[in-house]
Amino acid sequence: MCRFIFIFLIFPISSFAQEKIELHGNILAEGKPVPFANIFIAESSLGTSANIDGEYSLSVPKETIEITIQAVGYKTLVKTIHALDYKNKPLNLSLKEDMLGLDQVVISATRNRVNKTETPVVVNVLSKKLFNATQSISVAESLNFQPGVRVETNCQNCGFTQVRINGLDGSYTQVLINSRAVFSALNSVYGLEQIPTSILDRIEVIRSGGSALYGSNAIAGTINIITKDPVLNSWEIGGNLGLIAGKVADRTLNLNASVVSEDLNQGITVFGMRRNRDSYDANKDGFTEITELNNTTLGAKAFLKPSEKSKITLDFTALEEYRRGGNQLELAPHLTEITEKLDHNTYIGGLTYDLQNEAATNQFSVYTSTQYTDRKSYYGGLGGGRTRQDSILASNAYGKTDDFALLTGSQFTRNFTNQNIITVGAEYNLNKVEDNIPGYNRSTNQEVHSLGTFAQYEWKPIKKFTALIGSRFDYVSVSGTYAIQEISRKAQIDQAVFSPRFTVLYNFIKNWQFRGGYARGFRAPQAFNEDLHISSVGGEPRFVILSENLETEYSNAYTASLNFSKDFSNLQTNFLLEGFYTDLQNPFTTISTGASLPNGSILQEVKNGNGAYVSGLNLEIGLSPSSDFTFQVGGTFQNSKYKKSQLLYEAEAEDENIFTDEFVRNPNLYGYLNSTYNFTEETAVSLTGTYTGRMIVPKVINADGFLRLNESDPFYNINLKLSHHIDFTERFQMTFSGGIQNIFNSYQDDFDTGPQRDSDYIYGPSRPRTFFFGIKFGNLHN
Repeated sequence: MCRFIFIFLIFPISSFAQEKIELHGNILAEGKPVPFANIFIAESSLGTSANIDGEYSLSVPKETIEITIQAVGYKTLVKTIHALDYKNKPLNLSLKEDMLGLDQVVISATRNRVNKTETPVVVNVLSKKLFNATQSISVAESLNFQPGVRVETNCQNCGFTQVRINGLDGSYTQVLINSRAVFSALNSVYGLEQIPTSILDRIEVIRSGGSALYGSNAIAGTINIITKDPVLNSWEIGGNLGLIAGKVADRTLNLNASVVSEDLNQGITVFGMRRNRDSYDANKDGFTEITELNNTTLGAKAFLKPSEKSKITLDFTALEEYRRGGNQLELAPHLTEITEKLDHNTYIGGLTYDLQNEAATNQFSVYTSTQYTDRKSYYGGLGGGRTRQDSILASNAYGKTDDFALLTGSQFTRNFTNQNIITVGAEYNLNKVEDNIPGYNRSTNQEVHSLGTFAQYEWKPIKKFTALIGSRFDYVSVSGTYAIQEISRKAQIDQAVFSPRFTVLYNFIKNWQFRGGYARGFRAPQAFNEDLHISSVGGEPRFVILSENLETEYSNAYTASLNFSKDFSNLQTNFLLEGFYTDLQNPFTTISTGASLPNGSILQEVKNGNGAYVSGLNLEIGLSPSSDFTFQVGGTFQNSKYKKSQLLYEAEAEDENIFTDEFVRNPNLYGYLNSTYNFTEETAVSLTGTYTGRMIVPKVINADGFLRLNESDPFYNINLKLSHHIDFTERFQMTFSGGIQNIFNSYQDDFDTGPQRDSDYIYGPSRPRTFFFGIKFGNLHN
């Protein structure tokens, strides 16, 4: 349940024709007040919100009514009462903690706020509780702890990461910032590691194409990164020291503070993080496996309610990051054998105006968000020089990238008395990227304009059944020029695409839910995240370029799931079994051409494949016998295959071509564990971890780009954390923590070595055994 729900769900007290009575009382949990809980009568506009002490007052008709009580972190309580019974006495209500997060309110499933148990789309929520248990510093470190999702590192030199959902790589996933699609292809290269979890309220994840209303390229799914909202007056400062392999320092400092007016009509939260990580060389060859990293993040989020029924929200985040890998990090990049160095300055902001009518049946939003990234880069090496030409080329391997994204749109939602909901809207999206490395005569100049309209009808003919019928119509214009040395390509595409979506929810037996759905998606030919990344092989840069006559890629995604949730006395349980199948037509595939450019650089080309599919099962089990213990485990079994053998390496001699039937870097089995036990009210221990099964990983073994397909070992990445907090006063607490990540040091042991290594030959957990210690203080529990 989202931390700021009380702001959006304060319902007005309207008058009925009949006489009314004033209900009053306290909202409690284990004898303690629950601040800002929401109390409302279903299918009416009657409702209110408790104050910071859990006290509420609500005017209701003198009859038998059904009231609903919701609060952050607690199970929803529905209670039928006769109002006259409480005319002269308080109605105190007691809530139970929602340890498994089953009653959270989410916004990513339908573009409206709804309890996750009532949405036809499966939504996973990663909250501060999980960030703390897993000791996740960035978004990239937290996403693994749910079924069907896996984050991988793709480069030893720069630490490029991408997230795979249901077996599809990062370019198939729509990443949102505060529900807005301004996270561009360039941001996707390093952005998941740049965004710290300390500034987040939560992350909502939808697997498969059920999220098509956010964009038709959300083929694998949607990740909605939601920053903190001002909820009440609070502050917190924290620091953490990690020791990678017991000796390499990773230091972070976090701070955040919020101020909210007494009438809850305005508030602001500010947050920041500073991170310094030293480089790590796993095999002692003098070249990094984990990059040197310096990151500073500052941001703020504010709201103002001009009236009872309107709200203005403003958010802004600034990211400054320096990262460098390779060897001889103390020297200027062009004097080293291999260096990848990047300086990022990224600014993300958004403005939203929400308005609703007196009965809260009509809701209107207009919004705009923007992102700008200035990146200065160096991709090169051999500056120490095999030849004078190498040294000259190395000194010219500096580059500059400008990336701009803009989203503006509006949305209207109509809630009918029978609980049917219509949502319509329109969006305009612009992404412009200019990426130049003059020394290699490499340039990408691309503009993508997209005008989309969407409509969705949430139909509830009976209480047990809900259907979402929706579609999105996009007009996409891509204009791009792509050049590497003497090779030049152009893209000029104007295309209109209709993408339908249909999902259902059926509570066929008490505590059992069935969900099923279909979604259509597409990706227009353009440079995606991996195409804007440069790796090295044989001491030479490896570039990616779009092929001529690249055609649009289409997808058809199908999902079906069974969900069982029930409380057995004090035992809260949850079971999810989800099947998925996604068919890809003309899939974009990166092929090593076996050809080198005049300067020795290696060329890869994006071509249309012969068709492919991913299919599999996601499983999740959750148990919580009390507020002291939670246990969650999940896993994915999948197949990711081409319908015909796919060319990966195109040699001059046809008999030397290399083909594969399976997607590379895609394990058929992977999963996670997340458990926490509170020994006392002050002390807790968390055992978390991930499993990554065997997978095929390509390795380039010569300067011509010739590949060898290796099979990796499985990895068990287990983490242990112990934390203890001290309440000095009701308003000031301190928490100490410490533990070990990757206890068994399950880490890749066959990295390529030396200046001519294949920097993309990296897989498995992102770090070896790491010790960490942390402290934070503030009014942590308020």
